[in-house]
Amino acid sequence: MRRSELINLEITDILSDRNQIRIRGAKGKKDRYSLLSPYLLKELREYYKKYRPQKWLFEGHSKTRQYSATSIVKILEKASARAGIKRRVTPHMLRHSFATHLLEQKTDLRYIQELLGHSSSKTTEIYTHVSNKDLNLIRNPLDEIFKEPD
Repeated sequence: MRRSELINLEITDILSDRNQIRIRGAKGKKDRYSLLSPYLLKELREYYKKYRPQKWLFEGHSKTRQYSATSIVKILEKASARAGIKRRVTPHMLRHSFATHLLEQKTDLRYIQELLGHSSSKTTEIYTHVSNKDLNLIRNPLDEIFKEPD
């Protein structure tokens, strides 16, 4: 999800019974749903028990305010440094990685478009050039035409 969507999540947007996250009023003022992994749900439950947020899932210093977008970036920078990642990592890179991994798992582009909240399939198709995991498995049609007889 986008950084702005993350900080706008409310506690009620976690639909644990359906393993989904409701993203309200996303880009284009549209609502959509995304995937909620059982691992993340477990982590969110621990987080909830510890911090007891009131409205926003991620609250700032004041319980009446959301977590700041700048703080999200700082957390990601610290996490990537702890993981030994040398290059700069941005929240949007996580969104790209999510889409790329779905694509590599052979998830239909239309589902990825829905999960990312893209109006146009052209926007989602940007991710197709990123993933080349199976490129070397594609056989060139010329190899079949000019195949040496056994």
